[in-house]
Amino acid sequence: MRDTIVNKMSKKYLADFFIIFLIFLIDRSSKLLIINSPETYAHYGLSVTSFLNFNLIWNEGIAFGLFSFDEKLYYNFLTIFIILITIIIIWLMYKSNGFERFSFMMIVGGSLGNIYDRVFYSAVPDFIDIHVNNFHWFIFNVADIFITLGVICLISIEIFSKKRLKNENN
Repeated sequence: MRDTIVNKMSKKYLADFFIIFLIFLIDRSSKLLIINSPETYAHYGLSVTSFLNFNLIWNEGIAFGLFSFDEKLYYNFLTIFIILITIIIIWLMYKSNGFERFSFMMIVGGSLGNIYDRVFYSAVPDFIDIHVNNFHWFIFNVADIFITLGVICLISIEIFSKKRLKNENN
């Protein structure tokens, strides 16, 4: 009986690891394609559609280039802080289940992709440039998409679970 439970848990953790690793690989592959493409270094990058460019920038801050520092000490503290937050998210992931767990996996997979870049490049390559005419949104990458989707899913879960509890109490 105990072996069956351990075996099921091992398969569950293996599946979790596979999903996180798949997200990490998708992010790494997209970044390597962009980094190795000479067109993305051009002034306006590579125009994909009338509202989408691939324009490589190196982000030394956190999301959307916020908190960029020239000092390596601050950059290293920020990187350590991001790693600690990711460890906490992994802990929350293993305490959750279902769609909430999957939401945490998306965040962890994206976070590991950006942490990898922070450690090996000392900056995160961002390249997805969405714009309408001359209005450009912040430039971001595939890892940022997974992190954002995971956070949106967690917020949605929280909102809908509170509504369901409120409806059940009435």
